Amino acid sequence: MKIHSYEDLSKHNQIKDCWLLISGKVYDVTQFMDDHPGGDQVLLSTAGKDATANFEDVGHSKSAREMLVRYYIGEIDSSSIPVKRQYTVPGQQTKAITQDTTSSFGIKILQFLVPLLILGLAFGTREYNKKLD
Repeated sequence: MKIHSYEDLSKHNQIKDCWLLISGKVYDVTQFMDDHPGGDQVLLSTAGKDATANFEDVGHSKSAREMLVRYYIGEIDSSSIPVKRQYTVPGQQTKAITQDTTSSFGIKILQFLVPLLILGLAFGTREYNKKLD
């Protein structure tokens, strides 16, 4: 069993050289690109990254999970995985959204929350200015 660093994994992010990290295991899915039922773009979107959430979200069949075995090339060195960054939503110092540097979940949440916060600030400013008049 070979141990791969996250930096090494991240270099394999192209159609002719595609590695994925799923549940701590590294898979070279380059030969599977043309055969993937969802198309190669699905694999490319997580190439060189942790694809665990994407893989689990789809709800792959038992046979798809068994198929992974033939693409297995080793484990990930967990100490090389990038540290999570923490974002605090303005006005809510006690709550934070944690985003893995390889995940888009935090970005999606921020894309939803930021417009709401802007609307709230605009409404609050308008009400404050009404009280001043």
